[in-house]
This record gives sequence, structure tokens and C-alpha cells, in this order.
Amino acid sequence: MGSLYLVRHGQASFGAADYDQLSARGHEQCRLLGAYWRERRQRFDAVFTGTLRRHAQSLAGIVEGYGEDLPTVALPGLNEYDSEAVVRAIHPAPLARPTDPETVKQHFRLLRTGLLAWMRGETQPQGMPAHVDFHAGIVDALARVLAAGVGKQVLMVSSGGPIATAVAHVLQAPPESLVELNLRLRNASLTELAYNRERFHLVTFNTLPHLDTAETRALITHA
Repeated sequence: MGSLYLVRHGQASFGAADYDQLSARGHEQCRLLGAYWRERRQRFDAVFTGTLRRHAQSLAGIVEGYGEDLPTVALPGLNEYDSEAVVRAIHPAPLARPTDPETVKQHFRLLRTGLLAWMRGETQPQGMPAHVDFHAGIVDALARVLAAGVGKQVLMVSSGGPIATAVAHVLQAPPESLVELNLRLRNASLTELAYNRERFHLVTFNTLPHLDTAETRALITHA
């Protein structure tokens, strides 16, 4: 069996004008993951990322902790959906930026509803692909992993949406479950899939083995 390690990017800039920027904490989350793998002599035969800035910055943090370069293939199909566009598709009126507990709750409540509407083909968020095409990008990335060959160790750095879509695809889960998986993913979390020549199997989901000490648990974040 081969192994695919799916890593969500480190903490970005939730609530800021430009979300696509890793915070200092996000970089440290990823650096510690790289160090965790270095200590365990984990090897990688192939590495894939999305093309967003936070994906590249997360991989850079991993590489810093890992201690050696990881040649990478960037795939647009691993990019995240535009959460603001998803929300606007069901709530066109302007909303305050989510900077306090109440507006954060409102954001995720609308995001959950908007994601389900997009997945069911009830809305088409501006500037985004249809969900069937978004899903196809993740399936293509999984096919590239299978093409790498049995027994390979593959790293994929992406976002919550693509990772949850990959897991839901493997489990044949309904849209409601996909959304819940998506909204539970923590920053720099690790999800492992085992694979053979034909299919993937879920091994672990949303784990943080590199942040499981009294000193590092304060680094755990969700957005």
C-alpha cells in the first residue's frame, strides 16, 4: 500500500482583507510538522500543492522543519473555493467582516448553507467553477497519486475544501457530510489515506501529532 498525506495549510489571515497569507503562527505550525517528519525519517516520493500563496508558504514551513527540499508539482485543481463568493451567492447584501464571535458564527452559518447550495447546483458563485468541476480537480489530483505507483509516499498540501472533498469522495459521503468534514479541519492538520492500484482507504482524519505537547497545543487553530 502507498500513503497519501493530506495537509491543510497553516493558519492564514481570517477576517483580514487578504486571507491568502500565512500568519507567523501558521508558519510555525507547518515548521513543526516538517520537524516531526524529519525526526521519523519520513520520505516523500511525490509532493503536490495548490497554487495559492498559503499553500506555497505552508510547504515552505514544512521544508524548513524537514531540513531538505521537496520538489513539488502545483495543481490549480487543489485550490480552495472562494468562501466570500459562496456566501454572496445566497446573501448578496454586504456583511461585516467576521472579527467577533457573533459575526464569525454568522459567517460559518451562511457558508454552510452556501456550500450546500453550490454542491446541489442551486447557485453559481461569481468567479468560481461549478461544483462538479471543482470536484473533478480533486479527483484528478487523486488519480495522479495512483499514477505515482503502489508503495509510494505522497504529500499533498491544500485547503479544507479540497481535503474534505477527497475524503468524502473516498467514503462516498453525501454533501452534508462533506461540509461538516470541511468545517472541522484544523490548520496544518494531517489526514492520511492508504492506497493500492485501484482505490484509497481512510486511515486518519484531521490529526495534529506535531502539536500534541503541553508546549505546542496553544498553537492549534481552525481558520
